[in-house]
Amino acid sequence: MADPLDLNQLRTFLAVHRSGSFTAAAHLLGLSQSTVTTQIRALETRLGRELFERRARGVVPLPYADELAAQVASSLDHLSGLTDEADTPVAEPVHLAGPAEFLGAVGMGLVAPLIADGVQLRVSTGLTDDLLDELRAGRHDLVISTRRPNSRGLVSEPFADEEFILVAAPRWAERLKGKALPAALADVPLIAYDADLPIIRRYWRYVFNEQLSAPAQLTTIPDLRAIRTAAVAGAGWTVLPKYLCRAELDSSALTLLHQPEEAPLNTAYLVRRPGGSANPHVDLVRRHLLASAKAWWADHEC
Repeated sequence: MADPLDLNQLRTFLAVHRSGSFTAAAHLLGLSQSTVTTQIRALETRLGRELFERRARGVVPLPYADELAAQVASSLDHLSGLTDEADTPVAEPVHLAGPAEFLGAVGMGLVAPLIADGVQLRVSTGLTDDLLDELRAGRHDLVISTRRPNSRGLVSEPFADEEFILVAAPRWAERLKGKALPAALADVPLIAYDADLPIIRRYWRYVFNEQLSAPAQLTTIPDLRAIRTAAVAGAGWTVLPKYLCRAELDSSALTLLHQPEEAPLNTAYLVRRPGGSANPHVDLVRRHLLASAKAWWADHEC
């Protein structure tokens, strides 16, 4: 009878499989990267086959590694849970990350009741790709992502549907009254997140079914809140998430320039690493965010 596989090697293997990186797995397990590398090589030698394809940025599981992960994940997670239950769970700060604009305008309001009840948060902001890399590396517990990650090492749940709207200050809306959109906007300055115009090009494709021509007057500001401020001050037109400028629309500081039959939406996701956390407040924050976001969107975006 063959000797059983080493449990520590299997735990390390599963951490690498889920995180997609030896470095990230080492951080998650509290081991050195050399130890992780040694354990994976020992497991590969024991099995007589390679488990991962090494690449410049991380590793990719080979088909046998996917099969092995499917076989051992449930048992290892169960054993980990038993170990956690043997000790009194310690509620540590929960590391939450996401876009600064969303966290500032909506997210912190959603988690405010938990903070008042004693949950500690460590909140970080940044760009989606960077935050997801940091999540894999174990720096965050939960990330609000503006797109669904395609990595098999992360678990994502639909969190919110952002509606995009075309807006400008009232004086520009008055000038554009009666003129055909989108052609009339060519003579109005554009304020955008960056020169590639990802939000605005998406709006154009979805609403006008055409490519956006290069604007003659373009100002880029890498902060949606600053774009909103510039638009209110009369700098030009832009496309913003509706949640970010609802108050300005209600007060007529901004005017909706176009009302399509079906507005373009972008689904945000709440993302975490697979498996449970030893910190009971991580799942508490996750469940609360999912439920409170659903209720908030029902109240404000319908």
